[in-house]
Amino acid sequence: MLDANIKTQLKAYLEKLVAPIELVASLDDSAKSQEMRGLLEDIASVSEKVSLLENGIDARKPSFTVGKVGEPARIAFAGLPMGHEFTSLVLALLQASGYAPKISDEQVEQIKSLTGQFRFETYISLSCHNCPDVVQALNTMAALNPNVRHVMIDGALNQAEVEARQIMAVPSVWLNGEPFDDGRMSLAEIIAKVDTGASTREAAKLAEKAPFDVLVVGGGPAGAAAAIYAARKGIRTGILAERFGGQVMDTMAIENLISVPQTDGPKLGRALEEHVKEYDVDIMNLQRVEALIPGEAGGYHEVRLANGAVMKSKSIILATGARWRELNVPGEQEYRGKGVAYCPHCDGPLFKGKHVAVVGGGNSGVEAAIDLAGIVGHVTLLEFGDTLRADAVLQNKLHSLPNVTVIKSAQTTEVTGAGGKVNGLTYTDRTTGQSQHVALEGVFVQIGLLPNTDWLKGVVNLSRFGEIEIDAKGQTNLPGILAAGDCTTVPYKQIIIAMSEGAKASLSAFDYLIRSSAPA
Repeated sequence: MLDANIKTQLKAYLEKLVAPIELVASLDDSAKSQEMRGLLEDIASVSEKVSLLENGIDARKPSFTVGKVGEPARIAFAGLPMGHEFTSLVLALLQASGYAPKISDEQVEQIKSLTGQFRFETYISLSCHNCPDVVQALNTMAALNPNVRHVMIDGALNQAEVEARQIMAVPSVWLNGEPFDDGRMSLAEIIAKVDTGASTREAAKLAEKAPFDVLVVGGGPAGAAAAIYAARKGIRTGILAERFGGQVMDTMAIENLISVPQTDGPKLGRALEEHVKEYDVDIMNLQRVEALIPGEAGGYHEVRLANGAVMKSKSIILATGARWRELNVPGEQEYRGKGVAYCPHCDGPLFKGKHVAVVGGGNSGVEAAIDLAGIVGHVTLLEFGDTLRADAVLQNKLHSLPNVTVIKSAQTTEVTGAGGKVNGLTYTDRTTGQSQHVALEGVFVQIGLLPNTDWLKGVVNLSRFGEIEIDAKGQTNLPGILAAGDCTTVPYKQIIIAMSEGAKASLSAFDYLIRSSAPA
């Protein structure tokens, strides 16, 4: 199952096992069970501290548990954890043996102090780049607290279960048999959700912080660059991030970041955070800012967080980024996660053999249609304009695929459904004015980005598209309030441009600070 090179690397990792562990497999006569047996045999063969038993009685087959010998197993995999999930497997082996996870002491104590019973189930697809973070976080919790159990479930391998629970987006987490949350989640986010007193404690801690010289709102490429450039000036710097990495974390292949030939969003997001940590920056993650309260020129500005805390700073850099633009048609919100999706890489495998639509004819939409065509039965791509806007090379590839239909001049007007899930899409032919309906089981929305600036309306000047209006130095209409990245009027929403804009805004903030001073 594993080639010689991977087995050699795995052997090196398993030398770190603290105590003997056992893998207990629940198998049948299927080909996938044979693959799983081969994988588990390979793992057991590279370490004397790993034993394999095939007497599992789990109803999900194939599946296996990972646990310390002599203790009930609390981590399980219903499916082959390969691809993006192989790292999840390696970490589970180590942590189940007692190997300490690389998380803060505070998080360890929070996890260990959780009371009650937590039985987590995470539905994933092996092509999902967001799923491993969720699987690894929940496995870590299970390894540290006897009250927590977690199973990773490959949706493609457990289709009947996925259909019964109407799961049409991954990662999808269930807790004690009920829906818990969907989408990318960090360990800190999960802990905060199950530890009900965490928000109040965090708000109290934040409220006690001294004012900053520069406070960055947003943890994407622009925000990270701004924080680094500010910290290098030796001034008191803080960064508030709702999710460090921002929209980048939902991006798959990145091949145009100069000097980095190829990377992916989650990897880049982690690198941004690690780079910021190299400097004296107060990182405040999982914090959503609800209001900006400008002060007098030369004085303190304030931001109010969702948890009620208010923070002060002499200057503020707004780098809140953007989110997927929605269709804003009837049925979209009702069937979100029930057939309406925004990430073809993550959710595509759940629609294997089915008929889906992609709305959007730019690069993102055409790339999504191409990727989905290799998984689903048929793809219908709808473009509002009379021509596709994607690069020629992508259009050529799209038109070469036999199971793709392209409809131009199509204005999507409704997502329809029945029984709690999508069953079609209605559009208006803009050349004839006639309404048409396409029967399908999934709709992937790929129509660009929308700036995260709703909370700034009436405070700073915004363009008609909701972007923060800035000048060549990143300055807004308010002294000491700057902005950078995809939330601004700067053209071409690209990672490398966001980084440069963040650096520029930070230099402008420093320039502002040395020309003004706040009262004591």
